[in-house]
Amino acid sequence: MGKVVLVTGVARQLGGRFVRRVQRDPGVERVIGVDAVAPEHHLGGAEFVQADIRQSAIGRVLAQTRADTVVHLDVTGTPLGSGSRASVKETNVIGTMQLLGACQKSPTVRRLVVKSSTNVYGSAPRDPAVCVETTAPKSLPSGGFAKDAVEVEGYVRGFARRRPDVSVTVLRFANILGPAADTPLASYFGLPVLPTVFGYDPRLQFVHEDDVIEVLRVCADEPRRGTLNSGTFNIAGDGVLLLSQCSRRLGRPTVPLLLPAVTWAGSLVRTLGMTDFSPEQIRLLTHGRVVDTTQMRETLGFRPKYSTAGAFADFAHGRGAGLLPPEALAGAVDRIAELSLRGSGHLPTQSAN
Repeated sequence: MGKVVLVTGVARQLGGRFVRRVQRDPGVERVIGVDAVAPEHHLGGAEFVQADIRQSAIGRVLAQTRADTVVHLDVTGTPLGSGSRASVKETNVIGTMQLLGACQKSPTVRRLVVKSSTNVYGSAPRDPAVCVETTAPKSLPSGGFAKDAVEVEGYVRGFARRRPDVSVTVLRFANILGPAADTPLASYFGLPVLPTVFGYDPRLQFVHEDDVIEVLRVCADEPRRGTLNSGTFNIAGDGVLLLSQCSRRLGRPTVPLLLPAVTWAGSLVRTLGMTDFSPEQIRLLTHGRVVDTTQMRETLGFRPKYSTAGAFADFAHGRGAGLLPPEALAGAVDRIAELSLRGSGHLPTQSAN
């Protein structure tokens, strides 16, 4: 008998892609996709069960399917369709509680994989240069998706203590990008002009959506010899990019604003429904965040195909050209910087001769 894999959040593109990928594994006999709404994309040969994980019905689904592997992808920062932030929070937190309660009662569940985020580390001026899996945030997030992720991980740790016989893996993904990425940061980079915080140029990390699918598949499978796929892991592409580098590669100009003005602009953008410019995203665009991926490579045995720069390049290619050609924008920015240094006396002026 092969594995029976139950996947939540399959109405989203990421969940749908994972379902189509995992059913190709030779050790997988059956895949069940679960979501509160029917997906608009196809799920291959997987079965779809329309169920809201916030309700106790998820327990009946788990019992009837006798799933032994659960991949929980319905933890996200953006609403689906016309959903609200309140419904997203309920799905993230209450939905996870219901799902874990069902897993705890299930005699067949042997593996649990949970999608989380590096947002749990926060973004603060006194944060370490690089966060490892044991790094505690300087202050707990006060709201938004970051707070949801912290609560979700707390419930997962409680489940792991109550069911030590279940292999539990928590994957803290850096900002997910790719041609089909649907995340708050992807929406921000889609703006024609990027508002930034004056005086700050944060370091950012990305992980390509293809690598997200692959590491989820690896963790849903039996561990290879010499590796261990239970525990908590940071998942990100190698290297970092500055926000200024991102804007140049997109060909989108930036508008540096003082922090209060950025907060006001974020509220306006949210009101217009253009993107989720939340306080936590403003903190990320102020202080940045970089995580260590040693455990991902050495313990999990996973090496992303895309670096941070590679993931961003593929994302930028899928979005098309910005207002200015990247080469022209980069040249203009460099020229302005040179003139500023020259005017301040840090560079010698050229001789008239």
